[in-house]
Amino acid sequence: MPDKVTHTVRFEPVGVEMEIEEGETVLNAAFRQGVTLMHGCKEGQCAACKSVLREGDIEMMKYSTFALSDAEREQDKILLCRTQAYSDLVVELLNYDEYLLSRSIPVRSYAGTIRAVESLTHDIRQLKIETAQPLKFWAGQYVDITIPDTGVTRSFSMANPPSVQRQLEFIIKVYPQGAFSSLLRDKLRAGDEITVTGPYGTCLRHEGRDSTMVLAGGGSGMAPLLSILTDLVESGEQRPVRFFYGARTKRDLFMVERIEELGSRLHDFRFIPVLSGPDIEAEWTGETGFVHEIIRKHLQNEPLEAEADAYSCGPPPMIDAVLPVLQMGGVEPENIHFDKFTAAVR
Repeated sequence: MPDKVTHTVRFEPVGVEMEIEEGETVLNAAFRQGVTLMHGCKEGQCAACKSVLREGDIEMMKYSTFALSDAEREQDKILLCRTQAYSDLVVELLNYDEYLLSRSIPVRSYAGTIRAVESLTHDIRQLKIETAQPLKFWAGQYVDITIPDTGVTRSFSMANPPSVQRQLEFIIKVYPQGAFSSLLRDKLRAGDEITVTGPYGTCLRHEGRDSTMVLAGGGSGMAPLLSILTDLVESGEQRPVRFFYGARTKRDLFMVERIEELGSRLHDFRFIPVLSGPDIEAEWTGETGFVHEIIRKHLQNEPLEAEADAYSCGPPPMIDAVLPVLQMGGVEPENIHFDKFTAAVR
């Protein structure tokens, strides 16, 4: 077998170098070697890994022009998840976080076994998987779960903290026509084999801070936020936390007791569930409306420190509405970390 052809990729302005094999994307090469670059969908749809090619020969795989326009491509901008190298490269990163680069973990595949599938609400399931080997990750990250012999792979965030590296928990929304959803609802059982690949994701908890932490989520976006909150509590760090969670009705709320127990171990914690459904129960005395509206109201009454940071996970419309509210509320853009739970494209 001939030796693999490899090249060097140098990332500026951080000065990080790595190798890349021909036929491999820059992002996958980074995953393999534990170089944490900004990324999102990994499939040329979201623009999170958009960068500038300064030197070298490349080939771009198919991508969405919403993520990279023709005009941007003519300006040598590229998507790292779609870029294959055919020479040494110099790439200028448009978005990077030196803290993330210092927390890099190589991506690996792990054999796993389903231990339980449990209903949390009418359309939310908790999937528990035990991996054969420990999977190291940071709170807020996710993995790809592949169901053998089906061709189905989907990305899900861990709900457990990084201190638990083999007994993984996932919170998954079940969609009526979803390929993974139908298998989760009708076929997958305890004892079934599964493959887990990761970790991925850049929405991870930044440690060593004492300023206010804002958590904002909806639906299965609960998973990474629960991991982040649990990790914070286990670390012994004390900082104010405001946890906003959006649901339609009371029956869509879950993990409330677990969140309140975690919050009881912090000196300054508030959990603010928000209901947006048209038929909210008469006995509901909490917040009503949309998450971003309630966050705006609370930040007007309780301004944040300049060093505050925020984590927002959930459906794209919610994230798009929350981000400007957080910035107007005083959170610096570099301190806002988010994960959009987009629909599957494969």
